[in-house]
Amino acid sequence: MMAYPRARIEEYGYKDYTVWKKIFNIVKLVMVILIIIALYLPLVLIAIQSVNSSTQLNVFDSFTLSWYTKIFSHPTLAPAIKNTLIISVGATVLSTVLGTFVAIGINSLETKKRQRLLLLNNIPLLNADIVTGISLMLVFSLLINIYPYIFGFPTLILAHLFFTFPYVILSVLPKLKEIDPNLMDAALDLGVKPYRALLKVIIPAIKAGIFSGMLLAFTMSIDDFVVSYFTTGNGFDNLSIWIYASIGRRSLTPAVYAFSTLLTLFTLGLLLLFNFISHRKGKNKNEKN
Repeated sequence: MMAYPRARIEEYGYKDYTVWKKIFNIVKLVMVILIIIALYLPLVLIAIQSVNSSTQLNVFDSFTLSWYTKIFSHPTLAPAIKNTLIISVGATVLSTVLGTFVAIGINSLETKKRQRLLLLNNIPLLNADIVTGISLMLVFSLLINIYPYIFGFPTLILAHLFFTFPYVILSVLPKLKEIDPNLMDAALDLGVKPYRALLKVIIPAIKAGIFSGMLLAFTMSIDDFVVSYFTTGNGFDNLSIWIYASIGRRSLTPAVYAFSTLLTLFTLGLLLLFNFISHRKGKNKNEKN
């Protein structure tokens, strides 16, 4: 028989207490189900609409995969997807490298200096996207006299780098704190050069944090609209800006749903692969011990 706190049983009675406990468990279950529905129902609806031959959202005509074949052949959608992937991949690579080395530098500082730099790093994360977008637009506007065609690809990739690399820092720092601080010194004492010790000792130990930061940076970049809207120009549109303009023209193609579904499956596949590799390495490590 499950043991219940004596004070509660005396206050409510054993039968009343068990009844309220069951009600509470039911409420928790209902809340979890509602949260799961709210999170994943939109993804399911997008996937269903991507195989719907009808262009109307409230009508399912017949099953088709034609929208998937039109993703990269659409005259305006294909360039927008291409721009989005170039910006997102480029910003992710740059922010991952920059954020990783900045995190290593921050971790090597004294506690007070580390806390101050972390506070500065958190400001872009807590700042409103519209404020970030407007402020970056003003900064880039000052550079027009130097480079008149700066708005477009250059400003977009710089803007995405600015708001993504703080996420990499926050993902890498916890892994750095788990490392034995004497590992680097031991490698240097053995005659290993500093850059090789960094690549052979530190980086492999924090690769899980690097991967998490990279995936988060890619997701934030490919999902962004507000910052991109204020910092683009010269007819250079990413997917979010293209969707916004298409909705205004009432010309949104279902190929967008197909691309969104593929992107979701790609992200899910990366997560499953990462979890599988981590689980397998943990299992091999336990077997060796």
